[in-house]
Amino acid sequence: MTATVKIGPHAVGTGERPFVVAEMSGNHNGDLDRALAIVDAVAASGAHALKLQTYTPDTITIDVDAPEFRISGGHELWGGERLYQLFERAHTPYEWHEPIFERARRHGLTVFSSPFDATAVRLLEELDVPAYKIASSELVDLPLIRLVASTGKPLVISTGMATIGEIDAAVRAARDGGAGGIVLLACTASYPAPPQDSNLRRLPVLADAFGVPVGLSDHTPGIGVPVAAVALGACLIEKHVTLRRADGGVDSDFSLEPTELAELRVEAERAWAALGTTAIGPTPTEREGLRFRRSLYVVADVRAGDPVTVENVRSIRPAGGLPPADLDRVLGRTFRRDVPRGTALGWELI
Repeated sequence: MTATVKIGPHAVGTGERPFVVAEMSGNHNGDLDRALAIVDAVAASGAHALKLQTYTPDTITIDVDAPEFRISGGHELWGGERLYQLFERAHTPYEWHEPIFERARRHGLTVFSSPFDATAVRLLEELDVPAYKIASSELVDLPLIRLVASTGKPLVISTGMATIGEIDAAVRAARDGGAGGIVLLACTASYPAPPQDSNLRRLPVLADAFGVPVGLSDHTPGIGVPVAAVALGACLIEKHVTLRRADGGVDSDFSLEPTELAELRVEAERAWAALGTTAIGPTPTEREGLRFRRSLYVVADVRAGDPVTVENVRSIRPAGGLPPADLDRVLGRTFRRDVPRGTALGWELI
């Protein structure tokens, strides 16, 4: 049984509506006004939360031009780019956080972030974040996880690239550090991610193995994968969002536009509602339909003494007559009285 985790006013867990988180990441394209416009668009979409990433190029890497500090040349989006350069153009400046948080809260959005070092945690604590996200690449940084957990806030932990042993170590570090709840996210840490690598069947495995709510941090195009994830138990869905993919930006290729984000929220909730229960049988909304099941009816006027034949008795809609399975039992019998066409056949008539 997985526990429910509280993130701001929202309960995240089995039985709760999917919690939809919009990740701004670097889609502000270095412009605070665009960042604030993204906040406005996320709020208008009906998503529940906005997430940032809190780092500077110097807190996440160092400015070195060596092969190990370069992204492979074959990468679809960032091939050949130095890590420092990528993070320089993708980061959200620390001084932007307060106005972004203020705008989000004015809209009623829950807002939180992924910290990457102690300076980020200090800033986010000053802003009173209700929860923290641990990014996939930071899952192996157990000292960072313990530091974040020591705030007593819930941790949402992405598990991209991780083995089950690495996930176990991260969950233990979070629990031992005092985290106020844990949500594990399945994630394919490639950008963009092919749907066939999503492996959504791991969601119930993660839930069973660790006894926590699970969700999906998704980098595939569109909304099909996250909607499917809800059917497999995802309680939280995180997707990158931008104003327009055509505007470009570090993450635009695998980000949703605001109308798509709104569609995701609606369809994720429909998928959740459709899970229903394990009961087999007619539902309350099917009661009217029961009246229109097939049954045996007299389909031609008959007189007393006439035989029952396939010409005067048939299986038709609606219900009300004998079951169609009784047709062989009634054929060849005779009618007790005159019966008009359109009469439900009952044993009292033959």
